[in-house]
Amino acid sequence: MHSTHEKVRASAVRNTTMATLSFIHKGVDTMKSQMHSKLILLSALILIAAFGRIIPHPYNMSPIAAMGLLGSAYFSRKWMAVLIPFLATWFSDLFINNVIYAELFNGFTWFYEGSAWVYGSYAMIIMMGYILLNTVTIARIASSSILATSIFFLITNFGAWIGNPMYPQSFEGLMMSYAAGLPFLQGSFVGDLMYSGILFGGFALAGKTLNISIAKTEQI
Repeated sequence: MHSTHEKVRASAVRNTTMATLSFIHKGVDTMKSQMHSKLILLSALILIAAFGRIIPHPYNMSPIAAMGLLGSAYFSRKWMAVLIPFLATWFSDLFINNVIYAELFNGFTWFYEGSAWVYGSYAMIIMMGYILLNTVTIARIASSSILATSIFFLITNFGAWIGNPMYPQSFEGLMMSYAAGLPFLQGSFVGDLMYSGILFGGFALAGKTLNISIAKTEQI
């Protein structure tokens, strides 16, 4: 009788263990599926936004800063937050420079003049997004967008000044470069705020519609 009870107990333990392992395995598979779905959705949204630049839009209004902020907010692996928005931007630049505005360049253009300053500003925007968007709220999105515009303005106009014979290589010349960029600043502020709202809101809506968790705690 004792042996029978031991066998029943062992069988129950074994069945419970197997059921627990099966539950954990299914949970892990579901989590992996959610993570992959989130990665695909996030990457697709960034790529679509990048090529949305070819659609007619007001001058100096671009989704690039918003793409960087979205990536820095939701890609758990930092290299993805840099690489995917950068590649999407670069591919769209290749298309714009070599198809839409090909007549403005001599031959195939891999990088345009001043692109180092532009891409450098994007890197700074993404780094800023790591810090401010560790928690995603409307207020943080708006403040990050405003800071992104400021970073882009300061870095790119500095790049337009340094070594440029159009401007005196002095503090006064630098201020002239910033003054020359002021007429475009308002459009940049509006564009960055607008695209940030569209991308963050679109990502949240798509996640809810497709039943994909977009929680920042997930590791991608």
